[in-house]
Amino acid sequence: MNLSYFISKRIRQAKGGGFSTVIHKIAIVSIAIGLAAAIVSFLIMKGFQETVKDKIYSFSAHLLVTKYTLNNSTEEQPFDFSIDLYNNPSQFNFIDNVQEFIHKPGLIKTENEILGVILKGVGKSFDVNRFKENIVEGRFIQFPDSSYSREVMLSKSIADKLDIKIGDDVMIHFFQRPPRFRKLKLVGIYETNLSDYFDAKIIIGDIRMVQRLNNWGDSVAGGLQIYLKPNTNIEAAATAIGESMDYDLFIEKVEDKYIQVFEWLALISRQVDILLVIILIVVCVNMISVILILVMERTSMIGLLKALGAKDKLIQAIFIFNGISLITKGLIWGNIVGLGICFLQSHFHFFKLNAHDYYMSYVPIGWDWQIILVLNLLVFIVVALILILPTALIAKISPIKAIRFD
Repeated sequence: MNLSYFISKRIRQAKGGGFSTVIHKIAIVSIAIGLAAAIVSFLIMKGFQETVKDKIYSFSAHLLVTKYTLNNSTEEQPFDFSIDLYNNPSQFNFIDNVQEFIHKPGLIKTENEILGVILKGVGKSFDVNRFKENIVEGRFIQFPDSSYSREVMLSKSIADKLDIKIGDDVMIHFFQRPPRFRKLKLVGIYETNLSDYFDAKIIIGDIRMVQRLNNWGDSVAGGLQIYLKPNTNIEAAATAIGESMDYDLFIEKVEDKYIQVFEWLALISRQVDILLVIILIVVCVNMISVILILVMERTSMIGLLKALGAKDKLIQAIFIFNGISLITKGLIWGNIVGLGICFLQSHFHFFKLNAHDYYMSYVPIGWDWQIILVLNLLVFIVVALILILPTALIAKISPIKAIRFD
């Protein structure tokens, strides 16, 4: 057995003074709290980013294909969407679904309120399963085989403003010449809490109704939404699809369309990285203090070992092994505490949020075992390396003075 490890183990097992035991507990607790805080912070950040991105992607997909235009209108330029991309999406193994859409501005009028909205017309290709998590009441619109559906979905904020409930009729007036209106039935209410982008203005209806209002053909739409399979590189996918389309069509990443949201999410990531650095600094300072105290407490032992011919590296290794033991115990408890808090929050949602400010009603947890493993390795490696600094003091200890040290 390694002599340094053997002596370190006997020191840890020795039932000595209470001060040494307290110092050991302080070291373990500081590492455990630091790791637990890092795990909770990163998993919350991961959950927050995934939740916001999923809400945006569920509504707008990953990529948008529209016709080139210099017009800033909410209405897109029409184009025939029955292109090869739509008819044969399987040519790209990273595409999950392609669906057509049209946006058309209008007014919802009730007896007491008038509200400007944008009707998003969607068809049978719409991925309802992705959107289900946003439906808070009622159901999604149903598409008849003939004619068009006279059903509509509103956001919860719009329904509350207009005091409209499931089953009520909704009168929508559209901006065109001549002006037209449609009487539709409210069958579902959705909520993404992204009011600035969706909830405050977007309602959902049948694309065939909008096509008739615009006097467009059945194969004409304002754009295509493309959903990608998990773990697909969006930039590479956009490039590959763009090279296959006509030059008059424009492909746009949704993260560029809502760049403010994605930059905000990136800023949150940087803030959590800064928190991790602060945690590591605090834990390292605590471990340096702990090892220095342990060295001072064992000064007589160090002097005796030097007098018996022990090298400085052997004695340093004793305290490094001692420190690594404390780090390991701290990591174990840190994982228990951090993962325990995340598990309870993910299942019981103890910590609530204001949905209008944070886009969700509770603190989300995004499980990522790779992040957890990296955090454990990072804390272990950084703190273990920092142990070299305080143990370097051992080389300066004189055997004679150390033996006489009291």
